[in-house]
Amino acid sequence: MITSSFFVGSLDFLSKMSYNNTTQPSILNVTEETLHQVSEADIYGFWIGFSLAIFSNAFTGSSYIVKKLGLNRVAKKQEGVLPDHDGYGYLKEWLWWVGMSLMIFGEILNFLAYIFAPATLVTPLGALSVIVTAVMSSIFLKERLNIIGKVSCGLCVIGSTVMVVHSPQETQVHSMDEMLEKVQEPIFIVYCLTLLGVALVFIIILAPKYGGKYVLVYQAICGILGSFTVMGSKGTGIAISQTVKGDQQFTNWFTYVNLAIVIACILVELNFLNRSLAKFNTAVVIPINYVLFTSFVVSLSAVLFKDFFYMNWKDIVSFFLGFIIVVGGIFLLNSFKDMDITMKNLPKAHKKEIEKDETINILVNGNIKNTNDTYRKLDNSQSIASIDQIVFETK
Repeated sequence: MITSSFFVGSLDFLSKMSYNNTTQPSILNVTEETLHQVSEADIYGFWIGFSLAIFSNAFTGSSYIVKKLGLNRVAKKQEGVLPDHDGYGYLKEWLWWVGMSLMIFGEILNFLAYIFAPATLVTPLGALSVIVTAVMSSIFLKERLNIIGKVSCGLCVIGSTVMVVHSPQETQVHSMDEMLEKVQEPIFIVYCLTLLGVALVFIIILAPKYGGKYVLVYQAICGILGSFTVMGSKGTGIAISQTVKGDQQFTNWFTYVNLAIVIACILVELNFLNRSLAKFNTAVVIPINYVLFTSFVVSLSAVLFKDFFYMNWKDIVSFFLGFIIVVGGIFLLNSFKDMDITMKNLPKAHKKEIEKDETINILVNGNIKNTNDTYRKLDNSQSIASIDQIVFETK
């Protein structure tokens, strides 16, 4: 009931928005010279989209955990066999459907966020789902998140904040006719065909052989198809907005093309996402999914809407620096995920001083040697690389 009321209220807001909101600067990059160009409706719409994106990522991040719990229950019933491409037993698990419901609700909120705010603003906020997933996985799935993983999550938040503050300005498209005109540009068609070709290679050739070994295989597919899902959502949102304003667009064939793209891509994405969750650690799957998804969405949006053409070089550099920070955080999280690193076992800043009258002997390959001449007198056969055992004896 609350959701439907919010949805209706959001559509009512869309109907009241002025049609003459032409190309406008990013809300967070407003200066005194451009302040008069931003209407109250634009600011209101920005914060609606921002808030929807926050709640969307909270629901989406928690949905991964619930779905993983459902997959684990299926694995126990099947004597430890995880439901990969060999079967779809998870469809009979009620807990998995609870997670799917949370994801659907989160995606609905995300869809509404794309109507109100640019894709280049909404997409980077997906890092919040990484934080939600990492925290909840350590609580409910008992997946250990070491100190480097926690720092990595912090880097994701910082990088995403920088990206949001310096988000590119998206060229405003107010009608399906304008959208159709943009998607017919040669550079966009070539780029889309390239992405589709890469996705087909991954799906047909790489996924059957290497999908269960390398997490990037499944996630590359999800990232590429996710970018098409976002563009289809933008088109569908424009159609809904026009229809609410009185210009019926559900008789337009292009509206149904966008809907078909959204539905088809989401179904394929969910299939490969479930395989990733079944095979790999959740705290690794979600961050990698974020990086690839964001990369492909930003690139496709830049080609379609010419986002970066309306930015100064400082904002462009800051935006990509923020993205590099996020990628760095993801790299650290993935590279050191299996290491038992805590604050307690970090190297100490101060070493214990050895008393002058204290004699230390070292047992090297059965031979006792004095500390002072150990490394100086070791012959080639007793090099550091060939030392089998070193025992420190203090007298």
